[in-house]
Parts: sequence; C-alpha cells; structure tokens
Amino acid sequence: MRRRAVLAGAGASAVAALAGRARAQAMRSVGYLYSGTMASFEDNLATLKRGLAEAGYREGATVAFVPRWGDGAYDRLPALAAELVARPVDVIVTVSLSAVQAVRAATHEIPIVFSVGVDPVEFGLVGSLNRPGGNLTGVVNARTAVVGKRVQVLHELLPATPTLAVLGNPANPNVSATLQIIRAAAAPRAQSVSLLEARDDEAIERAFATLAGRDTAIVLIQDPFFISRRDQIVAAAARHRVPAVYDRREFVLAGGLMSYGVSQAEIDGHLARYAARILDGAKPADLPVVQPTKFELAVNLNTARTLGIAIPPTLLGAADEVIE
Repeated sequence: MRRRAVLAGAGASAVAALAGRARAQAMRSVGYLYSGTMASFEDNLATLKRGLAEAGYREGATVAFVPRWGDGAYDRLPALAAELVARPVDVIVTVSLSAVQAVRAATHEIPIVFSVGVDPVEFGLVGSLNRPGGNLTGVVNARTAVVGKRVQVLHELLPATPTLAVLGNPANPNVSATLQIIRAAAAPRAQSVSLLEARDDEAIERAFATLAGRDTAIVLIQDPFFISRRDQIVAAAARHRVPAVYDRREFVLAGGLMSYGVSQAEIDGHLARYAARILDGAKPADLPVVQPTKFELAVNLNTARTLGIAIPPTLLGAADEVIE
C-alpha cells in the first residue's frame, strides 16, 4: 500500500510538472487596436513585434498578434474592441485616445497598454501616473502638449507669418485641447489661429485650397486619419504652396517641410516592454505610466527650396534629420 501511495504521488508530481511546462509553452496573444489604417502603422506594429521577440515572445512560436484597424472610422472602434475582448487576448495594446477609450469601455479585466497624446489622469484613464490602478498603463506620447513647441519652431522658420491654420479631424477628441495649446503658443506673437476641419479626402483638399495664395502656415493636429493620408496632405501643401509643420517625421520623408515631435521608436519600445512584462505576470496597476524623453526635429531642404524658404542655421543645427 505504501509503495502504491508513493507511486501515485510520483505520478501526480509528474503530471503537475508536465502541466506547468505546458502552461509555460502555451501560445500567448496580444491584441492591437489602432484608429488608423494598417498601412499607416504597419512599421510601428513591426517595432512592437521586435521588442516582444527580444523579451522572448516570438510571433508564431510563443505569441500570436491579433491586430484590428479602425481605418479612420472612429465609430468602428467599439465593435473592434469587443472582438478582441471576446477572443479573448492576454493583453491589448492601443494607440490613440479613441482606441483606448473603446477598449476601456469593453473590458475591466484584460490588461491594456496604451499610447495617448493627452494627460491620462485628466481623461480618467488612470488614477495617477505613478500608480495607475485598474487594468490600464502605458505611455504618454506628449503629442498634444508638444504642439506648442511645434508652433514655436514654425515661428522660428517663418517669423513674419501673421496667421496660422490648424487642420483637425472633428471626430478626434483631442482637437479642442490641442487647439487651445496652439492658440496659447501663438498669442505672444499676436498670430491669429483658425481651425480647418477635415474627416475625409475631399475635406483635406478643400482645406488646403482655401489657403492658396494666403500668407499663412498650417499646423496639423495629430490624427490617425491624417497619418494614413500623409501623401495626400503633403501633395496638397506642395500644390498650394502652403508651409506646414507636422508631428511625425514620416510626413517629412514623404516630402513635407518640417516635423517636430516625440520619437516614435521610443514610444513603441515602451509599449513592447510593458506588454512583455504583463505577459510575464506583472499587473498594469503596478507599472507607472511612462513619459517620453526623446524629441526629434526633421527638415526637408528640397521642399524648403521649392517653397522659397531659407532654413535658419539654428534650426538646421538643431535638426535630428535633414533631407537634402
């Protein structure tokens, strides 16, 4: 009897060990929700995948990615978030305020790692930056706050420009707060600021057409739809000869004049590290919200010459990237 008991105990231990190994080797899943198109953020998703692979979570081997794309239609996000929750996935990475709001409404259980351009405490996403609480944490990408610096950089480039036009997507909840920051930054120079709204391709064309021949420059409010239409926006700015400053270097690579904003590589790296830590067992409530430390200025000299704009030596010296 004693020998049978020993054997039974050994068998139970072996089963437990096998079950433990099976759990360790089980495929994990990462949901990904973005308001824009796959084409506009595919490189960023690739960076996220590389970061998770460095942490031991290799796509197809130990982790599966479940991306959902809003394609610029904000009203689709709740349904896409519900799909990820119903699957379910182990963690959801969200980019943009609208996306994280949709996921937050869909689940209070699945961990969420976000990147937003607003104060997540002010918008009720977390209790505090140091102690988020709940099932959310992530990165403040500071795109809304840094827009004031973008206005200053534009003034350094074009100090005599009396007016600023702001291109914003009226479906974006960031527009109102961002517009206030732009107006505050323009006030010391007595620059007038007007908002041009665009939520589709035709509206983008109309917005730039209204600026043709006017002594004005344009500032974009960051929006996933605009990122997906960066080629169209850059082409419209060139066609109507409107100087524009953007939030991402991708616009400058596409032929835009200038950009100033956070390093997207740094943001994506933080998202990957937090997603990996959560897959390892960390709780979002214990992971402080991260703030960016790296900002990038990019200038396109070819576009400046086409517009007849001389880039000041101070801006050239400060630029992280200059496209000749």
